[in-house]
Amino acid sequence: MNLHLSPQDATETTPAPPAGTALFKSRHPETIALHGGSYRFDPTSGAVAVPIYQSTSFQLPGTEGADKLFALEAPGHLYTRVSNPTQDAFEQRLAEIEGGAAALALSSGQAASAFAVLNLARAGDNIVSSVGIYGGTWALFAATLKNFGIETRFVDPTDPEAFARATDDKTRAYYAESLPNPKLEVFPIAEVASIGRRFGIPLIVDNTAAPLIIRPFEHGAAIVVYSTTKYIGGHGTSIGGAIIESGTFPFASYPKRLPTLHDPDPSYQGATWLEKAEKIGFFAYILRARAVLLRDLGAAISPQNAFQFLQGLETLPLRLAQHNRNAEIVADYLKGHPKVSNVIFPKFQIGEAKANAEKYLKPGNFGALVGFELKDGREAGRRFIDALQLFYHVANIGDARSLAIHPSTTTHSQLSAEDQLATGVTPGYVRLSIGLEHPDDIVADLEQAIEAA
Repeated sequence: MNLHLSPQDATETTPAPPAGTALFKSRHPETIALHGGSYRFDPTSGAVAVPIYQSTSFQLPGTEGADKLFALEAPGHLYTRVSNPTQDAFEQRLAEIEGGAAALALSSGQAASAFAVLNLARAGDNIVSSVGIYGGTWALFAATLKNFGIETRFVDPTDPEAFARATDDKTRAYYAESLPNPKLEVFPIAEVASIGRRFGIPLIVDNTAAPLIIRPFEHGAAIVVYSTTKYIGGHGTSIGGAIIESGTFPFASYPKRLPTLHDPDPSYQGATWLEKAEKIGFFAYILRARAVLLRDLGAAISPQNAFQFLQGLETLPLRLAQHNRNAEIVADYLKGHPKVSNVIFPKFQIGEAKANAEKYLKPGNFGALVGFELKDGREAGRRFIDALQLFYHVANIGDARSLAIHPSTTTHSQLSAEDQLATGVTPGYVRLSIGLEHPDDIVADLEQAIEAA
């Protein structure tokens, strides 16, 4: 597995960068999207694009070198289930554009959510989660992790202190979505991260719906999660996920709170993950996620998909700007439509929700998701979906194409009616993921579908 140090963490013992290693550093996402990470060109062929290393395994550097690789004492790749050069280039660039220290790419966003929690919590432990999360994540937490012996305590984030009240000695993490889908009320990241630091609890933030326009690490989040399937990929061709470590959370300071990182691991001769990380100058959280969870559970991203996500990253800043412009035009149109009873969009929020939107969203960017309800309710919403011609009716967001769905009967159908309402899903709610088409065409399709509903 290839272990890369952030520039600020390099020491005099760090080996010199290999030929083809990038040297230019930038803080601007438009530049990082194209040049982030250590890859500059392939030293063998001179290829500028990151190659797709479609190989299951990699030649070991002699017996002594192999010993060090397997002991996590030297960088390198062993087996694509754990790491791969294409994956490594994607991880480095994603971590850099997010402002983090290290990343782990995985086979899906659901795998990323599961690994983010399982890396900290074991049977008998609990996490505290915002109610404003994706329906699949709710099911993962409420049912599947429960079967693993991990309890999830759901709280309303409009009162950040609810996280503190739900905390006990067995609480290992807080979890939230930055721009929760479908509620679209920005999560109070700094407030809950601060509460977590009082207890030594890291805040995990799923930033899938708001890459670049919300910066969780700048507000104290410890871990960021992505379904890279969405905006990072952008073309609806590849499934993937990622977890990113900030590099700033003091995991070493809380041995009782974070036993997975402090307790000896019998599969690595009784070493602790903080000891392992310190020895090689890496980051314990991501190191353990790769060397234990990815090794044992095998939710590996394919080299082809890692390559696809690198292509998506290159245009992410440009695409997001257009997504956001189009979404605001659509939201304004729906707000003035006589058949629409409610529009769910950060621009139109009031009170604390508005304050959080102004605090955390990049100015003038409200995201590309728009929710609305028709006055005639559930059946009108379903008729609207069936009447769409330009929009695709699919269970996805963040595609270059415009997408629409009726969450209560699809993405959130596994939740009870009460739990659906807690996440922001009413029976008549329609969710739009606004794409990159000309805004006049997007509005025209909405107009004819509303009339048909």
